[in-house]
Amino acid sequence: MTDLTFLGIESSCDDTAAAVVRAVGGRAEILASVVEGQTALHAAYGGVVPEIAARAHAERLDLCVEAALAQAGLGLSDLDGIAVTAGPGLIGGVLSGVMLAKGLASATGLPLIGVNHLAGHALTPRLTDGLAFPFLMLLVSGGHCQFLIAHSADRFERLGGTIDDAPGEAFDKTAKLLGLPQPGGPAVQAEAALGDARRFAFPRPLLDRPGCDMSFSGLKTALLRARDALIAEQGGLTVQDRRDLCAGFQRAVAEVLAEKTRRALTIYAALDPAQPALAVAGGVAANTLIRAMLETVCVKEGVRFLAPPLRLCTDNAAMIAWAGIERFRSGARDGMDLVARPRWPLDATAAPMIGSGKKGAKA
Repeated sequence: MTDLTFLGIESSCDDTAAAVVRAVGGRAEILASVVEGQTALHAAYGGVVPEIAARAHAERLDLCVEAALAQAGLGLSDLDGIAVTAGPGLIGGVLSGVMLAKGLASATGLPLIGVNHLAGHALTPRLTDGLAFPFLMLLVSGGHCQFLIAHSADRFERLGGTIDDAPGEAFDKTAKLLGLPQPGGPAVQAEAALGDARRFAFPRPLLDRPGCDMSFSGLKTALLRARDALIAEQGGLTVQDRRDLCAGFQRAVAEVLAEKTRRALTIYAALDPAQPALAVAGGVAANTLIRAMLETVCVKEGVRFLAPPLRLCTDNAAMIAWAGIERFRSGARDGMDLVARPRWPLDATAAPMIGSGKKGAKA
């Protein structure tokens, strides 16, 4: 395989990122990775404000690219291509990244590769561990939750996913309901570590139905009702109440993901892969309880378990650069007509999980 060095650009939500990745044969090396978060900009609003995020991306993207190139000790002339997240995501942010990438490609003559943000996450275990196809991927983040069989760099088969809230979204909403800071995942996990997960009988949605689909909206509602009952009974929440609510919620999410993973592995096993593996990616993959329970399932099923380093679980541009390299090697090229897409399902043949509108399927 030809050695390739790609610049990656990521701006799909609230992290502005640029990275340089070099592929030497079948191995990959991250030469630079720069991520500028926006947590402070959105803190007062209890969630990401699309207009603020887009403005911050426009202000920071070129600086992140400069920093990544400097960190790698390279110039634009040392690159073989430019990969950029072209969707799905908040359209203002995605558009900012696509326009910058187009400008750089036009000025340098370098190939331009548009990357599906979800494919970036899904291909991360190939970046970090050179994982062979086919493998099972659980993509679990703030905006998405899907089981995918990765057959190749551009063919993904969805086995199931969330029919409403993604787990990360449910963690964020739970944190907001309990007066915890954003992002909600780390805050809820920290509180849960000191709580009793057995105190509240939260539901395990859809475990009574076959298949790999999931639902987390009702779980969030159950927590809201438990919180309101405590407030009505005692006039407020104690510190221990909050910890126990977080622990019960986190345990319920983890148990649902573990059981649905077991079912997905059964379907995946029918392919008789030579090196069976489950990989998990996305921001929620950083949750230590969820990781531990998924790993336990894999041990029981005799399947290799892979989780990327925590810095590659959340949004980053290294995964975009690598996905761009994979697409480039398969012959993909994009032109100046590359569009920013708010919706872009990985498995275009599967029925929409959460409905479909003029802009296409959400997931």
